[in-house]
Amino acid sequence: MIGLSLAYLRDRGLNTALNILLLALSVASLVILLLFSSQLENRFDRDAQGVDMVVGAKGSPLQLILSSVYHVDIPTGNVPLETVDLLRRQLGVAEAIPLALGDSFRSFRIVGTEPAYPALLGASLADGRMFAAKMEAVIGADVAARTGANLGQRFVGGHGMSSGEDGPRHEETPFIVVGRLQPTGTVIDRLILTRVDSVWEVHGIERPDAHHDDESEAEHEAHAGAAEVTAVLVRFGSPIAAVRLPGFINRQTNLQAAVPAVEVSRLLALVGVGLDAVRAFAVLLMLTAGLSIFVALLTALKEREGDMAMLRVIGASRAAIIGQVASEGLILASAGAALGLLLGHGVIGMAAASIEQLRALGLNALAFHPGEALIVAAALGIGLIAALIPALRVLKTDIAETLANAR
Repeated sequence: MIGLSLAYLRDRGLNTALNILLLALSVASLVILLLFSSQLENRFDRDAQGVDMVVGAKGSPLQLILSSVYHVDIPTGNVPLETVDLLRRQLGVAEAIPLALGDSFRSFRIVGTEPAYPALLGASLADGRMFAAKMEAVIGADVAARTGANLGQRFVGGHGMSSGEDGPRHEETPFIVVGRLQPTGTVIDRLILTRVDSVWEVHGIERPDAHHDDESEAEHEAHAGAAEVTAVLVRFGSPIAAVRLPGFINRQTNLQAAVPAVEVSRLLALVGVGLDAVRAFAVLLMLTAGLSIFVALLTALKEREGDMAMLRVIGASRAAIIGQVASEGLILASAGAALGLLLGHGVIGMAAASIEQLRALGLNALAFHPGEALIVAAALGIGLIAALIPALRVLKTDIAETLANAR
C-alpha cells in the first residue's frame, strides 16, 4: 500500500510539492518561535544566576540589566566607587561585585571586576590562573575560540563596547592573557575579565588610594573622585534585603536599583505579545496546510473512484482502503514536518551566524526542544485527519454504480 500511495503522490508531483511546502513553512515557523523563546528565556536565567539586584546610574532599569548582566546594551552611566562600599555595609548583602565597562577587543567586552564575578556564574579555569595584577586578563571560552588568544599573549582594547580593529585603540596600555575559562554556556564565555583598576589605567584614572608625593590634597581628591564603576551586582544574604534594599538605593540621588527577575519578566512579556501573534499565524498556516491536503486528496480520490472500487472488488478490506488513503496523508505530513524541522533549525543557525546580538545570546541551531515533538505530532495528526475524511467517503460509495460510470 505504501508503494501505491507513493505512486499516486508522484503522479501529481506539483500538487504534492506545494502541500509539503505549505506544511513545512508552518512547522518551521512554530519551531523557530519555540527555539527562540525557550533559548532566550533559558539564557536569561543562566546569565542572571546569583544576581539578585543591580545598582547603577539613574536611567532605564531594563537598560541597566541588559548592559550589566547580559552585556547586550550600553550602560546608563557610571556611579562613584564608594557605592560598592555602601552596598557591602548594608545588612543582608552577601556579595557586591563591581563592574567597570567601556572598552572591547574584537567586539568582546573588557570587564573590570573581581574574581568573585566568574565564581558567581560558576566559571572555572581551563588553563592559566585568575587575574591578580593590573593589566592581567582572563578570557572566556568564546573569546579564546574566536580570537585564538593564548596564555601570555598581549592585546590592546579599543574604546567602545563593540569596537573593531579599526576603532580607537589604547596602544600604550596592553593587556596580557594569564588565564582562559572553561565553557559555561553563560555570558561570561564572551567576556574578557580584568581588575577594575586595569580599566582605570587604560583611561588614565588612578586608584583612589594612590597618592604621589608631589600631589596636593585637592589634586588627590580630584583623582579619587574620578574613580567610578559602571554597576554593582548584588547577591542577597537574606530575604529582608530583597524587600528593603531596592527602595533604599532608589532614594539615593544618583543611584538606581534594578532586579533582573522583574525586568526580564517585563521584557519577555513584551516580546511574548509579538511571539503570540506570529504563533497564531503559524497555527493558522498549519490548519490551512491540512485543508489543502484534504482538498487535494478528495479531488484525487474522485478521479480514482474506479481504482478504489476495483480494489474492493478484488478483496481489499475496508481497513486496507482506509490505510492506503491515510498513508498518503501521513506521507505528505511526514515530509512536511521533516522539511519544516530542517528549515526551522536552519533559519536559527543562519540568524545566529549573521546577527551578532543573537549569537551573543547563545542562540543554538543544534539544540532541540521537547516541544518540537508536539509540533510534529500535530502535523501528522492534521495530515491523518485530512486523509481519513476522503477515505471514509470512498467506503460509502456504491461499487457497482462506480464501476458502471467508469466504463
